[in-house]
Amino acid sequence: MASYALQMAGLVLGGVGVVGTVAVTIMPQWRVSAFIESNIVVFETFWEGLWMNCMRHANIRMQCKVYDSLLALTPDLQASRGLMCAASVLSFLAFMTAILGMKCTRCTGDDESVKSRILLTAGIIFIITGLVVLIPVSWVASSIIRDFYSPLVEVAQKRELGEALYIGWTTALVLIAGGVLFSCVFCCTEKTSSYRYSVPSHRTTQKSFHAEKRSPSIYSKSQYV
Repeated sequence: MASYALQMAGLVLGGVGVVGTVAVTIMPQWRVSAFIESNIVVFETFWEGLWMNCMRHANIRMQCKVYDSLLALTPDLQASRGLMCAASVLSFLAFMTAILGMKCTRCTGDDESVKSRILLTAGIIFIITGLVVLIPVSWVASSIIRDFYSPLVEVAQKRELGEALYIGWTTALVLIAGGVLFSCVFCCTEKTSSYRYSVPSHRTTQKSFHAEKRSPSIYSKSQYV
């Protein structure tokens, strides 16, 4: 029962991680800038993401534009695009693998050891995915903080941490937690199976010992007759 609860908790966390990874990849709020000029009339907000940038003026609808070329991105955003795409594929692969290893799934048979190994594989992929998500999010955040406090960067070009970065950190932790839960399921299943196999062998040893103990008395009676 505890193993099944861990499986369900891990699957839920994995599903949340998949949705979060895709959302972070699509969201344009990686770099956010909101500043007021000296005349306090013009108010502009800039959003920079992996695929597009958006701009909103005061009392005007937000306008977004897809990047014309990959060269329009900074090096950290270029690397983040590739890593987040890889993380999206890995998270979906780990989620489907976890479904195949669930206790309620019948397509992989009823062997608990086989299913536990499938769940271990899914857990490892989830942990790797969490680390892959954590790398670009932390890289972009460090670049934003470095430029924000740098006197060489103009005020209009300075950016702040966007919502996508905070969601990315949360998603990475959720993915790693789901992978750890699936790894715990594997450990619990291995301990249970080893205990089941050890008890019959102990009983067999006791029976053979009693049989050997009784056998001399039988032969002695035959010889006496």
